[in-house]
Amino acid sequence: MWPPDAEPEPDPESAHGPRSGRTVPGLRALLPARAFLCSLKGRLLLAESGLSFITFICYVVSSASAFLTVPLLEFLLAVYFLFADAMQLNDKWQGLCWPMMDFLRCVTAALIYFVISITAVAKYSDGAYKAAGVFGFFATIVFAIDFYLIFNEVAKFLKQGDSGNETTAHRTEEENSNSDSDSD
Repeated sequence: MWPPDAEPEPDPESAHGPRSGRTVPGLRALLPARAFLCSLKGRLLLAESGLSFITFICYVVSSASAFLTVPLLEFLLAVYFLFADAMQLNDKWQGLCWPMMDFLRCVTAALIYFVISITAVAKYSDGAYKAAGVFGFFATIVFAIDFYLIFNEVAKFLKQGDSGNETTAHRTEEENSNSDSDSD
């Protein structure tokens, strides 16, 4: 028991980093994969969360923080969707309609950011409000790009589903017409 056993000598490869087959324990397990962060969706979610956080900080610093809640909520939602997409929770929780939730999040965020940014720039003379308004406009653009891309993906998916149903219905209709002509 006492003295404690001598620590084993470290593996020579561990000094240079983990082996390629090993997973790194600790907080790195919570971080999204680099491949996801380099994807378009990952970059958009990072930009959304970053701009929302910067806008939140600008409203905190301003003299009257009337619009503080919106950037905070959008930051938290963007971080949640970032980790949900990175951890592939949409595959694990099939009961939720992830694309629709993400689409509604982006649409509402773009609209609300647009309104509060116009109000912050036009109504208040504080420099922090002006900065928050400018970052809010940038966030509006990023959220609008995100909901446009989500809409295109959903529309393409629905179009593929409809074309599959149309060909099946067309085949069934042809079979019915052929069977009717055969019976005559």
